[in-house]
Amino acid sequence: VAMGMCGGSLYFLFENTALQIAPASNVALIICITPILTTFLTRLVFKKERIKPCMILGSFIALSGVVLVVFNGKYLLKISPLGDMFTLLAALSWAFYSIVFGELSKRYSTLFITRKVFFYGIVTVLPFLYFSPAAFDIRLVVASPVILSNLLFLGIVASLLCYITWNKAVKELGIVRTSNYLYLNPLVTLLTSSVIIHERITLIALIGSVLILSGIYITEKKFRFSVFH
Repeated sequence: VAMGMCGGSLYFLFENTALQIAPASNVALIICITPILTTFLTRLVFKKERIKPCMILGSFIALSGVVLVVFNGKYLLKISPLGDMFTLLAALSWAFYSIVFGELSKRYSTLFITRKVFFYGIVTVLPFLYFSPAAFDIRLVVASPVILSNLLFLGIVASLLCYITWNKAVKELGIVRTSNYLYLNPLVTLLTSSVIIHERITLIALIGSVLILSGIYITEKKFRFSVFH
């Protein structure tokens, strides 16, 4: 139930609420501190994940790259206390979800846990939808192939498949190691937007991309070293 709430309902509620209040750049930037939160929470809860200097250095470099990629040469940062707070809560929710999954994955299969997460996620989000002022007209969805295809993509690809692959990665690589790859989100978004909507990639964004990859590489070296020694 806790996983369904944190990873299936609260995360999206907090993030979508934040996007309505704060600039998208703020949300994208704060969400990317999730790997750091996950590392510290894992250390705090289980006392078994040592925070080494290379992890801190790698995270700092990758996060610096995220800043450059998110703003893409446009230095615009508006402080939105309420929106930023909701974004931070979303990051904490996902960190907690990943930590709990890491423990449950030792006893249950990935598909079993994912199925339960989706079920309890839907159950816990229904009360919020009931009291939400936004109206949802199913007739508009059926009448518009574009809306229907977008919803199907969000439900099947962006939700179901992503949860399965994420949970599988956490089970195979561990919580902290998998979370570090979240720094790639802005980079993938940058490349996708360049291909699909022809958004210009600036030199600043390219430098940021190099920093992201360098930061992940430095952090990943820590895990590779741990495996062979």
